[in-house]
Amino acid sequence: MTKRPKVLVARRVPAAVIDKLSRHFELDTVPGDTVLTPDELRARLQGKAGAYITGTVRITGELLDACPELRVISTMSVGYNHIDLPACTARRVLVTNTPDVLTETTADFGFALLMATARRMSEGERLLRDGRWESWSWDFLAGADVHGTTLGILGMGRIGQAIARRGHSGFGMKVIYHNRSRLPAETESQLAARYLSKDELLREADHLILVLPYSAASHHCIGAAEIALMKPTATLVNIARGGIVDEDALAAALREHRIAAAGLDVFEGEPRVNPALLPLPNVVLTPHIASATMPTRLAMADLAADNLVAALTGATPPTPLNPEILPLQ
Repeated sequence: MTKRPKVLVARRVPAAVIDKLSRHFELDTVPGDTVLTPDELRARLQGKAGAYITGTVRITGELLDACPELRVISTMSVGYNHIDLPACTARRVLVTNTPDVLTETTADFGFALLMATARRMSEGERLLRDGRWESWSWDFLAGADVHGTTLGILGMGRIGQAIARRGHSGFGMKVIYHNRSRLPAETESQLAARYLSKDELLREADHLILVLPYSAASHHCIGAAEIALMKPTATLVNIARGGIVDEDALAAALREHRIAAAGLDVFEGEPRVNPALLPLPNVVLTPHIASATMPTRLAMADLAADNLVAALTGATPPTPLNPEILPLQ
């Protein structure tokens, strides 16, 4: 009988995923939601051909060198900045992720966070729960309109385009964007989106939403200088990755009311949150839950399993990040 490949499932996942993987592999599962330390991860990966991970599990070149039998890493996430992809490619370790299945859900949340930020919902709820709602006045918790305003999108991939559709078609917003590469004219027309330079985008947007991937080039690409270009009435929403925003610069700008408000679902040191942000009333904070609906999380988990099964059974996985190394030897 052919020996089945050994696979580590590094975080708790749906039972259906375990059932699917167990039909093909000899599984080593981590109980509960324990995050393995680097040493524990290295030990558990010994002799494993594959690893099913989430965004909390870091894969480095040093780890790969210590686990020479590892051939496939399947992450249950779209973002992959927790994985050293060039190191994986150099060692012929295939990496897969889970794009597409969370686009609409994440765009829903991004727009919800934009609205909560603009309309001061979090601030109002805290005030009410604290028993500080005592009277009405004409400017009581008055925020900013969303409909008919200018929506700026930095990063115009699948999620950015889904947000653009919501803004233009649902709220009559004027959509402007900046992206590493400009969209085709037909796509711009469908989205009613106008391409601008990054600085122009920052100056014109009433509401700026960040949807670009994290990389060394995008690290702190929104810092003090960029925030200084924004309108004092503008809001900033980040559903991309925490390291894109210089959180100290953002906290200072919010504290000094140099922009009106911010909504953040991602943080540079998560799950730790920059303490400078916590006391500020004009920032809405959520714990990296933009894709957190049950149907979407199940779809992400299932796609990650499909990627792993395909890659280790000689098929082409649906969503490889470094397909140039296929087929696996």
